[in-house]
Amino acid sequence: MRVLVLNSGSSTIKFGLFELPGETRLAHGVIERIGQEDACLRYHDAGGERTEALPAPDHAAGFATLLERLAACGPPDAIGHRVAHGGTRFGAPARITRGVLEAIREMGDLAPLHNPANLAGIEAAMAAAPGVPQAAIFDTAFHQTLPEHAWRYAVPENWHARYGVRRYGFHGTSIRYVSGVASRVLERPPDETSLVVLHLGNGASATAVQGGRSVDTSMGLSTLEGLVMGTRCGDLDPAVPGYVAAQSGLDSAEIDRLLHEESGLLALCGASDMREIEGRAGAGDERAELALEVFAHRARRHVGALAATLGRCDALVFTGGIGEHQAGMRARICTGLEVFGLALDGAKNAAPGPLPAAVHAAESRVAALVIATDEELEIARQANACLADEA
Repeated sequence: MRVLVLNSGSSTIKFGLFELPGETRLAHGVIERIGQEDACLRYHDAGGERTEALPAPDHAAGFATLLERLAACGPPDAIGHRVAHGGTRFGAPARITRGVLEAIREMGDLAPLHNPANLAGIEAAMAAAPGVPQAAIFDTAFHQTLPEHAWRYAVPENWHARYGVRRYGFHGTSIRYVSGVASRVLERPPDETSLVVLHLGNGASATAVQGGRSVDTSMGLSTLEGLVMGTRCGDLDPAVPGYVAAQSGLDSAEIDRLLHEESGLLALCGASDMREIEGRAGAGDERAELALEVFAHRARRHVGALAATLGRCDALVFTGGIGEHQAGMRARICTGLEVFGLALDGAKNAAPGPLPAAVHAAESRVAALVIATDEELEIARQANACLADEA
């Protein structure tokens, strides 16, 4: 069974081809700069890694050419698509039908930067491979287990009833994957583990996972709430946008763009790449040092709140590009968490070795784990299970 996984952005299609049930990754890569003359394919398979020019005026043309390149591995038996927002309708993967397509389209207002692009990739794949069964795997689905007191906003009831204003949560596919790995590392059944998972990358979130289920998370209606991110502000006094609009004359669309694209680490120090920021801080750049402290403080605050929600925390799990690779940021976040019984081992944290890795000290009552996420593999698993169940 070959499952092709697609994650379509506005100008990209990331892909991975897996053979199941052995979970062998046959090929992976990305089509970049779709719609531009210099579109290209970065591709890795058994023959190695290469980059080539690729005619891709749109998603459909790019995907059709991708299928030609993948032919050597054999045609896909199923296709799984990452979809950012499934609202309350989708708490599990869904076989793609006309009704599912329309639902994804309708939820574009909830994820305007993601769902329309995800939809473009789905439509391209359906046009190029009409006989191949396809499934949508939703980032929000894992968080449909949140209790109502965790997802409710204290806003007028008709905002929720008419407009769907509530907390949804994101990064669910990643969190589901690393939670499973964490339970194996801890040698405990998933239904007996309590975890706080920090998915730290350009987008960042914190989630409390109890018994394999999400019970609280930092992101809300959109991907803007919660931790400080590369270009997103994270938690913000709700009065700020209105105040800035009144003072500046900016309209709501421009303020929303600024909060998504020109805030976060970028606003604090002029850079959004954590490696660059850490380098500048090490060279004495005070703004870079402030950015690191703000990022760590916000993450630490959410970890503390989620640990209190759980009542018992077996492990703090770091994943995502920053969580997996930035030992300095892991140390900053954990400074102060001794009150919860967590103590890092400095040497293990600095050089954790092959992942997954435990980086806590021997006396620590809470484990600190570094786990490499694999959203593509998790999507392949879920798509395979979804389509097999409906076969």
